[in-house]
Amino acid sequence: MYILGIETSCDETALCILQPTAQGYRVVSELINSQISTHQEFGGVFPALAKREHIKNIYLLFAASLHEAGQLIERTEKIDIPEEKKQMLARILDKDETNYFALISFYERYEVPAISHVAVTYGPGLEIALWTGFNFARAFAELFDIPLLPSHHMEGHIFASLLERTEPGSKELILHKPAHPTLSLLISGGHTELVISEKPHIYKKIGKTLDDAVGEAYDKSARLVGLPYPGGPLISKLAESFKEKGLVNDIELPRPMLYTKDYMFSFSGLKTAVRTLVQKQPEITDEFKEKMSHALEEAIGEVLVKKTKNALEEFGIRNLIIGGGVSANTHLRREFTKVCQELDVQLFLPDKAYTGDNAVMITVAAHQRFLYGKIPVNQTVVKGNLSLEEI
Repeated sequence: MYILGIETSCDETALCILQPTAQGYRVVSELINSQISTHQEFGGVFPALAKREHIKNIYLLFAASLHEAGQLIERTEKIDIPEEKKQMLARILDKDETNYFALISFYERYEVPAISHVAVTYGPGLEIALWTGFNFARAFAELFDIPLLPSHHMEGHIFASLLERTEPGSKELILHKPAHPTLSLLISGGHTELVISEKPHIYKKIGKTLDDAVGEAYDKSARLVGLPYPGGPLISKLAESFKEKGLVNDIELPRPMLYTKDYMFSFSGLKTAVRTLVQKQPEITDEFKEKMSHALEEAIGEVLVKKTKNALEEFGIRNLIIGGGVSANTHLRREFTKVCQELDVQLFLPDKAYTGDNAVMITVAAHQRFLYGKIPVNQTVVKGNLSLEEI
């Protein structure tokens, strides 16, 4: 069994081919095209450009993935694609002529690849970006009569945290299956959520951000102090640099909703506090950037840790999963490790290679849901605000 996975929910075009194993999965191929340089001048993701880049790159990565997997095999004799197949491709790919003609050429030139299933993100994310990957996956699946496995992006981040390499750099992945209930803290550029799972693939959201997501707060604050997009990794680097110096930070930022008894978050006020302090500075020095990065990281970390700790204690949960792009943050990984040791809670953190958006997590989440018989059927649309509770 070989599963093709496709992820285009934001500004990465990612594809992989996985082979299930007794312990988990073997990564047969894995490719990703980042659009960071394309969007940097805008200080964030520009949706129309994201769509353009996905359309331009998805077939190239698809063909490269098959080649890496040894499945891009030219036919001994070229064949013509049936007219009904052309009509199907035109209907699904709509105005995406680039990939319409690419898949026609693929059908006529290459042997049918040994792909058993196609997993693809159908939400949440930028709908204009989601459609590109979803339509390509659906068109390929129907072209060769292969089952389509729609995958939830945030469930992908949960499963990314349950994957562990058998050794550094290995293509063999162990999939951990913690006992339920589990608590997941999902932190990314678009999400800040606390989610309880009493049973596999059944989720209940107990907390979320009321405004900015934590990753958004990092990026916006970074822009205010003159750091380029994406700002989160740079904030983390500068904060670590300040911490290593052992200095006392005279910048104090608010801890929004730290003492509320619910599990809601709010980070827009932090951005405002950063702006106010920036405006008071006669010059934005490197020292100021380090201090502000450290202060921001400490404020966000304290709120995330306290709320999560309270949820673990209130609900008596012994397994904590932390996923999403912000889970790469060194300070947060360190603080949550401490808390889980104190509470005797098992912590699942993703390999740093799988903290950002990637096709491996999408494929694993979809395949595991398929094995449980809970895969969405006859899915023909994407949904930008798709909740975990809806699937």
